[in-house]
Amino acid sequence: MLIRKVNISDFENIYLFISDLENYQFNKSELRKMFLQNINNPEYLYLTAESDSKIIGFISFHTQNLLHHCGKVGEIQEFFILKDFRRKGISKLFMKEIEIFSVENNIVSIEVTSNKKREENVQIYENLGFTLTHNKFTKNLNRYL
Repeated sequence: MLIRKVNISDFENIYLFISDLENYQFNKSELRKMFLQNINNPEYLYLTAESDSKIIGFISFHTQNLLHHCGKVGEIQEFFILKDFRRKGISKLFMKEIEIFSVENNIVSIEVTSNKKREENVQIYENLGFTLTHNKFTKNLNRYL
């Protein structure tokens, strides 16, 4: 198993993963623009997992300075592993890399939000050392026209 930083050539796989994760076909050219912008932002970490030179998963981690933490906070934004490769320790490999990045970048807290429809994720995140401490409220303004 290889965990590595994402590069431009990974877009097609990640586009498919995001579409599967959200059960929606996004505008590919718009998503590609955002993808390129995000992977070039030094405040973000995008990683892939590979098995036999095939991309089997990815994770994105965005950071920002938050006043109410008096420091930099990182949040996992997207996290996807192909079904046949789940429960094989890939999540722990991703988290190890995120924690290394966090220490190197003086991040004081790592957060993750999971959609309520993904109930199984609560146990996954708890197994990775997260504690369920917050509620998140959202207001969609123009989602997936």
